[in-house]
Amino acid sequence: MRALVVDSPLGPLTVAEQDGTITHLHWGPVHGPRSSTVLEAAREQLDAYFFGRLQNFNLPLGPRGTPFRQRVWLEMCNIDYGCTRTYGELSTLAGGSAQSVGTACGENPIPIIIPCHRVIAAGGGMGGYSGQGGLDTKRYLLDLEGWTGLSPGPLFAAAANF
Repeated sequence: MRALVVDSPLGPLTVAEQDGTITHLHWGPVHGPRSSTVLEAAREQLDAYFFGRLQNFNLPLGPRGTPFRQRVWLEMCNIDYGCTRTYGELSTLAGGSAQSVGTACGENPIPIIIPCHRVIAAGGGMGGYSGQGGLDTKRYLLDLEGWTGLSPGPLFAAAANF
């Protein structure tokens, strides 16, 4: 496994890659073998995202998890930049319950790139966020994306791929 530290407005983020796919994003520096073309692409895309020049990540993702969590993470990748979905809406798309979707969000191994910050509670509440900084980080990411607090119209079909 290779890892690369990326400076961000949220502090250092470590992106990990194995077998040509991004497998983890952690807050804080982690030491290990450095750099690969996939990790360099992740650094460039994260930099562009934080500077408002990128709305859609285009990286090979390899999150490890149960088939249900894989479905939830795939649906999260289909939430448009600056938009949100509720835990209940994702449960309709991925199966399971709103609570099980919340658990899958909390277990997301690649936050920001798999945008669990775009998942909110019914009625517009923030819900939770497992990344460093908790809800302050979630609000920062949603503000960065220009979120207005309104969810878009009808649900749409899955298009992400990992």
